[in-house]
Amino acid sequence: MKKAWVLTIGIALAAGACGDSADTETAADSDSSGEERSNACPIDGCTISIESIEVDGDELNVTWSANFDPDFSRNHIHIYWDNYEAAEVSGDAADNGLTQGEWVPTDVYPNFVTEGAVSTTVRGESTTLCVVAADGDHNVINNTAIDCKDASDQL
Repeated sequence: MKKAWVLTIGIALAAGACGDSADTETAADSDSSGEERSNACPIDGCTISIESIEVDGDELNVTWSANFDPDFSRNHIHIYWDNYEAAEVSGDAADNGLTQGEWVPTDVYPNFVTEGAVSTTVRGESTTLCVVAADGDHNVINNTAIDCKDASDQL
């Protein structure tokens, strides 16, 4: 009888823990169309599109749209210069045998001014900015779901 009770509690605790995943928690918000967006990736995955890049002093103001509500501790955005691949701007790059690149993780939405690792002063020869979705551990969710935009006219 005691074993059955312990087993029942163990199963209940395990089931409860499954519902606490950061990827399944939502932070509902509304986009400009009035439709609710959540932090969870839709069934077809999290996507971000760079809509425009404009000069902002010595830096660039990037406007983007996403099909999820970026939250730094959950799913968010990694922005980087294209001298790196998406798999390199991931928290697990070294675990996958890659040299980790430089990026800025952000949940700033829908406008972001370049700074830090994506400042115009550290871009080297690159003229293209890229974005990709990442999870709360800074691991890129899908390294083929990237969007890049040439900023050479603004540099």
